[in-house]
Amino acid sequence: MEEKNIWLRIAYDGTGFCGWQRQPGKRTVCGRLEEVLTSLLGVPVKLNGTSRTDAGVHALGACASFKAPVRIPVDRLPKAINDRLATDRLEGVGDIRILEAREMPPEFHARFSSKGKRYLYRIYNSPQRDIFRRNYVYQVSEPLDIDAMRKAAAHIVGEHDFAGFMSQGSTPQESTVRTVYSLSVTKTPESGDAALITVAIEGSGFLYNMVRIITGTLVEVGLHKRTPESVALAVKQADRSLAGHTAPPQGLYLDEVFYDSADFAPLNQ
Repeated sequence: MEEKNIWLRIAYDGTGFCGWQRQPGKRTVCGRLEEVLTSLLGVPVKLNGTSRTDAGVHALGACASFKAPVRIPVDRLPKAINDRLATDRLEGVGDIRILEAREMPPEFHARFSSKGKRYLYRIYNSPQRDIFRRNYVYQVSEPLDIDAMRKAAAHIVGEHDFAGFMSQGSTPQESTVRTVYSLSVTKTPESGDAALITVAIEGSGFLYNMVRIITGTLVEVGLHKRTPESVALAVKQADRSLAGHTAPPQGLYLDEVFYDSADFAPLNQ
């Protein structure tokens, strides 16, 4: 049977995983999906993912693709996969869910065909810690100055060398120049003095821990530990020591991966 090129849109709770990338002897998102797909289709399946998220990082709209002889109608693939993933938890809801499946042209690749991504980072700003949110937000007890964070964010938007916002010891890159299309900071008040702050960032691509370092830097600005202008210097100098701390993984969500609309035109479902 001829192979099909299948694209998947995926949501997952990263709490119980050692990240996306397959690792021997460890539970990963990619590894678990490959196990299910291999069992379901009866052939070895290797996924090409768009982002190698770290342990504890979540996804609302991650993407991956694979090539395999698929006998199941493509529009029924999500249910078939989700039914098997549901056995991972006693309540019948797995911590991975396939949101959509499409057949793509042979040359399509989930990672290399992507044009950009949007990440969300969620901060629970409250004097009182919430144990029920500990795996899903960054909890900051001191009040954050949102206006200062927004001023700092403006210095990050644009095409820059973001070497100063990449974790030291990362895999060497051919180029550390990236384009940030937009970076917003919004505040949603909750009960009492609590608020949920969301950092939303869209870009052409991101270096290792870039979003978490940007967020950590903005938090330090919000706490008045650094000025908005210092962020402009950190960007200009491309020096990791001039940027802020790396925010923890649990507040980070891969929200959406962008593609050319033409990639999705010749569907065959």
